[in-house]
Amino acid sequence: MTSPISAEGRPQSRPARPVGIGRAHAKAIVLGEHAVVYGAPALALPVPQLAVTASAGWSAASPDDTVDVSLTTTGSAARPREAQASDGLRRLVSEFRTITGLTEPLHLDLIIDCAIPAGRGLGSSAACARAVVLALADLCGREVSPDIAYALVQTAENVAHGRASGVDAMTVGAGAPLLFQAGEVKELPIGCDGLLIVADSGEMGRTKDAVALLRAAFQRQAGAREQFVRRASDLAHEATRALADGEPARLGAQLTAYHELLRTAGLSTDRIDALVDAALAAGSLGAKITGGGMGGCVIALTPPEHAAETTRRLREAGAVQTWDVPLRGQADHAC
Repeated sequence: MTSPISAEGRPQSRPARPVGIGRAHAKAIVLGEHAVVYGAPALALPVPQLAVTASAGWSAASPDDTVDVSLTTTGSAARPREAQASDGLRRLVSEFRTITGLTEPLHLDLIIDCAIPAGRGLGSSAACARAVVLALADLCGREVSPDIAYALVQTAENVAHGRASGVDAMTVGAGAPLLFQAGEVKELPIGCDGLLIVADSGEMGRTKDAVALLRAAFQRQAGAREQFVRRASDLAHEATRALADGEPARLGAQLTAYHELLRTAGLSTDRIDALVDAALAAGSLGAKITGGGMGGCVIALTPPEHAAETTRRLREAGAVQTWDVPLRGQADHAC
């Protein structure tokens, strides 16, 4: 049973909050890019160092619109700017209104403060969407279950990117590494110490181009998709076992092998390859591109004693910024 709603779209049964706040964080795919949409497993890691905060407040009502959203984005990478809300964000707000039983229009001012660089395969759009969902729930005094939050983020992701695997939508709210396969998600047991250094190449990723390129390759050669998915699955399963067994060198080898799989498919770039080579030369146990490909970021599994040298070499090879993400101790950062 839903609460009565005022003309401004606010629950009448409790004082309306002037502002609702929601938070989320970045993610990095460890293994499983592209293959996960064909049923292969994928390993993903939350990156709490890169956070998003969304603030939602009431704006002046516009009688012609059921959903009216003004958006201001801020963040370390750009000056504050006002923009029209994306189609995905508007769809998200509409779905939130329906799912939570709000019967009156929602007229909102949204401010999204995002530290995640866009187009780098770090889940910026999913993290922003999740932060908005939680901000709306806070503003309207609604409880939102994890399943509903996930579904709402997927609504925005599917509008923005087409068929979204769900990895981003789930991991941007997770507090530990996750394993995805065939629609099921579980936390990964971690027996390894070490760091994953995330290095931004400075190149915008081109996920849609990468997906189209891979699909065209699959269509040209019989059995190519099955071969790609089988190899990706084998590497992900082996990485999962290595992570649980506390064998970082074995885990690193799977990362590098997966990079070679993506590079052979044409999904890397010269700068990405240079970053991978630099990380390995500095003592990393493995390195690969992360995300959709054709730009974006590299992740490098690095013993702590090699972290400083790895970071230095990555910068020399063209990385514009780096972040250290420990394999252990992430649960306290859950959003």
